[in-house]
Amino acid sequence: MTSSFDMARQRLDGLLTQPGRVILGLVGAPGGGKSTLAEGLAAHYPDEAVVVPMDGFHLANCELRRLDRAGRKGAPDTFDAAGFTALLARIRHQKTETVYAPYFAREIEEPIANAIPVLPDRKLVIVEGNYLLCDGAWAGVREYLDESWFVATDETLRNQWLEARHVHFGRTIEEAREWIAVTDAPNARIILETQAKADWLYHPEWQQA
Repeated sequence: MTSSFDMARQRLDGLLTQPGRVILGLVGAPGGGKSTLAEGLAAHYPDEAVVVPMDGFHLANCELRRLDRAGRKGAPDTFDAAGFTALLARIRHQKTETVYAPYFAREIEEPIANAIPVLPDRKLVIVEGNYLLCDGAWAGVREYLDESWFVATDETLRNQWLEARHVHFGRTIEEAREWIAVTDAPNARIILETQAKADWLYHPEWQQA
């Protein structure tokens, strides 16, 4: 039986037959396994792939406090959407220079600038994030994606993963559940509304048992 990951890899093999760089967008709600899929795919193409996460464009905590958005961190307006779109434009038109992307360090809940080198010889750039298919400030992202996949994970599983992640990075169980209810769940509803815009739905095998 072919697993969903095998299907994803086969689909990606087909994309990689086209000339030039391939930018693949992985979209999904918080805790759905986007990063896991991105890392798994990149491991199959170690000399060709690099992962660029949208999370590197979180606004810094000091700026979120200034804007009075710290309690909604992770919402669409708590990221630098224009900066993220500009980075994708640079990656799309990259010739010989190295393009540097930021990374989000969960240990300190802050973005780290210039942490991910995108080398010009990388055929495959895997971009993963929540709002790649949203409109408004995010609308410019789609033109730079050769294909977008929506990681469709069961809500109960997503919330279990989110709770474990929040606790791992310092919240109590009660704090984790409150953050999921107040912040993650409303964001997930926004993201799920964009599912129909994706080119393909990826159903993770961990929910197919």
